[in-house]
Amino acid sequence: MARFSLSSLSLDAFRRQLANVDALPQLCVLGVVTGLITGGLMVVFRSLLLMGAALMMPNGDPEAFELLPHLTRVILPLVAVALIGILLLWRQPTAARKIGVAHVIERLTYHQGRFPLRNWINQWWVGVVSVLGGLSAGREGPAIHLGAAASSGLGELLRLPHNSLRVLVACGTAAGISASFNTPIAGVIFAMEVVMMEYTIVGFMPVILASCMGALITQLVYGADPAFAVPELAMGSLFNIYWIAVMAFGIGLLAGVFIHVARSERVAGLALWLRLVLVALFAAGLAWWYPEVQGIGYDSLSQALFGQLTVQVLLALMVGKLLLTAFTVACGIPVSIIGPVLVIGSAAGALFGIFGVWLWPEKAADPGLFAMIGMAAMMGAVLQAPLAALMALLELTHHPHILLPGMLAVVVSGLTARQLCRCDGFFISVKLHGLHPLQQPLMQALSRVSVPAVMERSLVRTRRRVDREQARTLLEANPVWILIERSSDDKPTLALKAADLARWLLEHDEQEARRRASETAEPEVEPREASPGDEETEGQQGGEKEKEKEKEKEKEKEKEKEKGPDLLDLLEIPGQRLDLAPIHLQATLSEAFTTLNNSKVDGLYVEHGYRPGQKRISGIITRDAIERYYRFSDASIT
Repeated sequence: MARFSLSSLSLDAFRRQLANVDALPQLCVLGVVTGLITGGLMVVFRSLLLMGAALMMPNGDPEAFELLPHLTRVILPLVAVALIGILLLWRQPTAARKIGVAHVIERLTYHQGRFPLRNWINQWWVGVVSVLGGLSAGREGPAIHLGAAASSGLGELLRLPHNSLRVLVACGTAAGISASFNTPIAGVIFAMEVVMMEYTIVGFMPVILASCMGALITQLVYGADPAFAVPELAMGSLFNIYWIAVMAFGIGLLAGVFIHVARSERVAGLALWLRLVLVALFAAGLAWWYPEVQGIGYDSLSQALFGQLTVQVLLALMVGKLLLTAFTVACGIPVSIIGPVLVIGSAAGALFGIFGVWLWPEKAADPGLFAMIGMAAMMGAVLQAPLAALMALLELTHHPHILLPGMLAVVVSGLTARQLCRCDGFFISVKLHGLHPLQQPLMQALSRVSVPAVMERSLVRTRRRVDREQARTLLEANPVWILIERSSDDKPTLALKAADLARWLLEHDEQEARRRASETAEPEVEPREASPGDEETEGQQGGEKEKEKEKEKEKEKEKEKEKGPDLLDLLEIPGQRLDLAPIHLQATLSEAFTTLNNSKVDGLYVEHGYRPGQKRISGIITRDAIERYYRFSDASIT
């Protein structure tokens, strides 16, 4: 088990410990650091929003679109769409346009949690422009992307193994949500349920620490107040449970509409300039009549909870903000949807509550209660994240007594969106056998461990042809594999089992010993009676034979000197040989498994180093080693 001790404080030792599946102390240290970094970044991002609001919004409030003149609030979304369209969608390549939560999940799925710097920079200004520009957008998506990418960047800077980068991405995500909403528990659950899509003890603890640190930093700067004001409400009669279930069913249908519009291929197939024009006109038209749909909408959400919005405005928020947000995403403008989804759910819940009061004035609960539950139901249905929605409901309202009806609403709305509307989570776009790649059990198990934890380090390197003495010298180190260097880079690197070479040398030595024994053995001659002249004749013949043998031996030695030592071709030795492909020391077992399949080889040699001339081979990892690890880990879990 990996342990944190004072005797192993070097960075190389830290990296080796992180390669294992149970490097919990090391990950907790990284969780604290990444939480502090993300919390600081969120303070900077919110400060940018406040600075922009101080320049262009009444009272320096980034949500005060209602106080702006009609013409100003119409022009703002036109300018915002133009800036994002020209500077991001028009001038930059497709890969650089990806930002937000979907980008975080994509990088975690296909790139082991490594983020490009260009996208991270784009997220800063696009997040500020979309919120202050009057589009229906939140600040949670930028918070998640900025925190996750910064945390992953720390791991890359320290050259940590890629299995730890996955945990760092979750830490940055949790700290970003925690700092945005002031909801540390919801941040943890969101990171594990929506981004990581798995729950492990090793993953939970560092993510919890990161979420705590993120919330701590923002509370030190902005205080411990929640994101919006919440009234004191109670459900009262249990009769409201039935109406809450009906409300949740309706919200589930709204979530289905939202996801289908956001994923509309017909809209995405339009020309870019046409999509930008349509979004700008749609946002400007709604802003003229209903400025409440602009921005994040937390002020409107708070007013809905206190019953301060008219039915007309609630309808505009439920229908107008829903269609505007989804249509903006469908047109390719990367806005954050989490904040707007909460506002849409609260407006829908308030409308159901008002209708309930009209039907049963004596038994119906306050519409504000339905608005609270509605925002959790909408969040849970759109993201397919029931636990994250419930934790957000608890931490945003500080009313634990509404968890019971909230649980019912989240389940009903989630089932409606998933089964009736055929919608998966908003951020799940690719599935294999009914599961997202991050949910595949094999990939989950292999992504938790890096190559150094499983690779075989006992190896020696040699050229293809060696003499017998050199071969014996290679075996003196008791290696498991012999890496055969090829004459050119276009030929595949090969590995030979050291035991096969040792077996061949042993068999060859035995054959050589038998040959020498047969040569030195004299043929037996039957005894006969010696004649008087035989002794003299035999003596002369024996001397001549000995001279001939000595001459033959001298000739053989001269030939051997001319030929040089007898070289062995290691490619001709009978035994197990593997075609090898390279992989980096930081890679996870899932990367190694994918490389094996793509390269169609039997093993990988693990490279260590970053400069071409300074790379060295640290070990060999085979398909059998990966399969043994997976079987062992699977058996230990079950």
